This record gives sequence, structure tokens and C-alpha cells, in this order.
Amino acid sequence: MSLLVVGLSHRSAPVSVLERASLSADAQVKLLHDTLAAEPAAEAAVLATCNRIELYADVDKFHAGVAELSTLLAQHSGVGLEELTPYLYVHYEDRAVHHLFSVACGLDSMVVGEGQILGQIKDTRALGQELHTAGRLLNDLFQQALRVGKRAHSETGIDRAGQSLVTFGLEQLAAGESVEDWAKGKRALVIGAGSMSSLAAATLARTGVDEIVVANRTHARAERLVEILGEAGTAARAVAMADVARELTRVDIAVSCTGATGLVLTGEAVATALGLPPLAPAADPATVARLSDADRTALAEVAAAERAGLLADGTEPAEAVRSGAPAPDAAGCPVDLAALADAGITFAGPGVDALNAAPAVDVNSLELHGSWAERAERPQAGAGRGVRVPAGPVRLALLDLAMPRDIDAAVHRIPGVRLVDIESLAEASADAPMAADVDQVRSIVSDEVAAFGAAQRAAHITPTVVALRAMAAEVVAGEVARLEGRLPDLDDKQRSEVTQTVRRVVDKLLHAPTVRIKQLAAEPGGAGYADALRTLFDLDPETVAAVSRADLNDADVKNRGRS
Repeated sequence: MSLLVVGLSHRSAPVSVLERASLSADAQVKLLHDTLAAEPAAEAAVLATCNRIELYADVDKFHAGVAELSTLLAQHSGVGLEELTPYLYVHYEDRAVHHLFSVACGLDSMVVGEGQILGQIKDTRALGQELHTAGRLLNDLFQQALRVGKRAHSETGIDRAGQSLVTFGLEQLAAGESVEDWAKGKRALVIGAGSMSSLAAATLARTGVDEIVVANRTHARAERLVEILGEAGTAARAVAMADVARELTRVDIAVSCTGATGLVLTGEAVATALGLPPLAPAADPATVARLSDADRTALAEVAAAERAGLLADGTEPAEAVRSGAPAPDAAGCPVDLAALADAGITFAGPGVDALNAAPAVDVNSLELHGSWAERAERPQAGAGRGVRVPAGPVRLALLDLAMPRDIDAAVHRIPGVRLVDIESLAEASADAPMAADVDQVRSIVSDEVAAFGAAQRAAHITPTVVALRAMAAEVVAGEVARLEGRLPDLDDKQRSEVTQTVRRVVDKLLHAPTVRIKQLAAEPGGAGYADALRTLFDLDPETVAAVSRADLNDADVKNRGRS
């Protein structure tokens, strides 16, 4: 059996795909059970976070395992296999171990070095144990991943290479200003009371905001979080989810991270809270589908320019639409708005006048349908790539840490609103400098991968060695019994001495070979030594399997004690 991981993350897939592929708690349980029911897999675990979905399994066939795990991910994520496949990555055996250890250390996180992933890995291992889908290999793997992650954080300065998503998100909202100065005197709304929302509330409290309002579907959890904040000296109160719209009119910052499958804050709700007219309705998907690739690209470029408040050449969008003047993007590629208008394509949104009577196409919806034109954006200095900064004063700062998203992406078009979400954080973190400690962590990961592989290979041969010694003990016992039949006059002392002598001879004969074979088995390619030992000594495969099952049961008891 061999370790296989199939998954997708913010490094391999756009946020829109990750959002659609996200797995609910029930879906994760069903995925694990279905994976074990599949022929190639003997163990399974799923690591599902806001920016990655990975299925780990112990498989006996590589190609069949990849096909089966990919199919199962597609089925349970709701994204078709054909669409999902280009975004999937596969790691096998030592590469799979290396990948998980890197993830545990924060090397593969959206914000390098963040420590939240350790808690998520712990939850993954606990779920596998609870459902009995994780056997000895995956239990050992995830337990060791936790140790490697903790070692990286304790022995290096990887924490300085990045922060939690919450801290990083607040820095992006502050747009170059210190978070403490930016947050001073502000009131904040935290939607959700889970681990990430609680972290957001605690982080906001440390920045010195005047008040924190917590809204959660389960009011008791919101009250508990408020109690903790109050004990730390922060003014806080709990409200029902139904009161979010009202509270939105009173706060300066809103952070949302819930498990909702739909939007928690719509563009209409945010616009209403600021006393502004609602956004234009989203485009009919059928209308968007009829557009050519060139039209979608052109419209996305206009959308990007509109987000910045100006077209790339400095022309006000409404003026450009009225005049029909071409609006070159940052690379100088002209966008002929008049030609698009002649084709019956119109625009709707702040600062853009509708053309003729053709059906309006919401520019934000076009963004979400595919062509993202970032070149015309004008990020404020220090804001980081991908963070949309309104031209005027910021009346409401929004941080969306949920996947799928809690906050309508269209709110960035509302004057006075600044939105930072998972997607913009991914873009901004791509420009973040890597700390020198990252190299040290990579070295730790490499060493730990080698040690884990050696331990697993050595453990693989242990049942065979135990079975060999058990067979030798049976031979000794049989020969001693036969000797007693031939020499019935031996007294107890003589019989004991003969027995001990025979056992010592057998132990000495077996000692060097068993020590050496354990050493050889721990080396790369050493898995075949167990088969050779079974063949040479004609060991009963069922005896070896029984030893393995006993070891696995012992490991389960030990692992449950650590949880």
C-alpha cells in the first residue's frame, strides 16, 4: 500500500473554483466513506480548509487510485470532473509526505508561515479517527505532520514570514497605515463565532477598536465570545443574525467568516446600510453566454477600469460611453465601446450610462464569469496587489474570510466600500517577501520526510520479523517437547538448562539477520526485504497479517489517548 494525495488549492485553482468545490461537514463524511468503499483505498482522510481541498488515501494501485480519488472529489464537490481536472494536483509516496509536512509548516499557505493550518490538520486527523477511516499510515502521517509544524514554528522564525489571514487581511484594509492607527476609534462587526471569527475578534480587540459586535446563528456562542472579549477589557455585545443589517449602519469594519452556503452580506444590504441606491441587477447568465470571447475580454477590461473609477486613459467611463471613444487598457490594447454598443451590448453600474435599449450587462457579473482584467486597476500604495481601494474616503471596510464567500464581490463597486476577500488576499500575498527562515523550514521538512519514510519502511518489516521469531519459538518449544519424550528422566533444572540453551542458539542465529534487515528495510527501496524474508523462511502470511492487525489496534488505542 502507498500514500496518495489528490487535491486543489489556491495555488492550483482560481478562488471561484475553490468556492464551488468547497465541502460541507456532511460532504466530507460521505466522501471519506465512499473513498473507503472504493477498491484501491484502504485508508482515507480529507483536509478541507478555506483555500484547499485534499483527499489522502492509502492505495494499492497508483493509476486506479488517482482516477478514483479524482472522480470522488468531483462527485462530492459538485464540480464536474472535466472542469475540475485541470486544477487538480497529485502527490505520491514521499512526495505526498513532503507536501503535507510543507502544508503543516505554513509553506504552502496563502500567507506563508500562518499557524491556523495546524488546527485544521488536527481536526482532519480527529475526524479520520472518529469515523475509523484513518488507519496506522494516516494516523502516523498526520500526527507527525503536527509535530513537524510545531517544530518549524518553535525552531525558526517562520512566524515572521507571514501572519494569520486575519492579521494580513486587516493590514490590507489599512492600506499602508499601521493597523492600530487605522482601527483606533472604530467600531467592528464580526459575523460568525467559530475559530476564525473568534481569532478575528481577538485581533480586532488587540488593535484597540472601540467596540466589537458579534453576530452568530447560535446566540449562545456569540454570547460566549462576547464574554471572553469583555474579560480582556474590550467593549462587546452579541446580536442575532437578523440584526446584521441594522448593525451594518453603525460600524466601520465588518469581518465575516461563517459556514453559510449563500451570501451573508449582499451588495444591496451594504448599499442600503450606507444610504445608497442598490447596485444594478446581475446579468442574465444566458446573455453572458452569448458573448464572444473578445466581447467578454473587452467588457472585463471596462469593468476593471470602472472599479478604479476611470478608464485607463483617464476618461470618465460615462463620457467614454457617450463619445464612443476607444479606451486603451494598460497594455495599449483598444476597447472600442462604440462597436460593442452597436453589437447590442450595454453597461450598467456606478458612473456608466446605459446605451440604447439593449439588455444591460452588469460588469461585475462579467468579471465573475471569467475574464479578469487587473492591469487597469489602480491599487493604492501599500495596499497590495488585488485589494480594491475606493477613490474617496472609506466609509465601510469589509473582510471576508469565508469559503464560499460570505460577502457579495459586487460591493467593491459601492462608493466608500473597501473589500478584502480570500481572492484579493491570495493576490496580495503573492507579492509578500519570503523570510530567510523559510529555507530553514524547508530543510526541516526534507529531514523529517526522510525520517518518516525510514520509520514507515522499518515498521513495514516489523510484523514479518515478529512472525519469524514466533515461528522460531514454536520450533524451540516443539523440539524441547520431543526431547522430554525421549529423555523423561531429566529433572526440572536440567530441562530448563536445555531449553535456555536452545533458545540462546536460535536468538544468536536470528539476531544479526533481523537487525540488518531492519536497517536495510529503512533505506529507500527496502520494502522488498519483508517479502524476501517471508519467502526464505516460508512464513505464513496470515500470521504476519495478524501481527499487523494487533499493532494497528495498539496504535489506535495510543492515538485516541493523544487526542
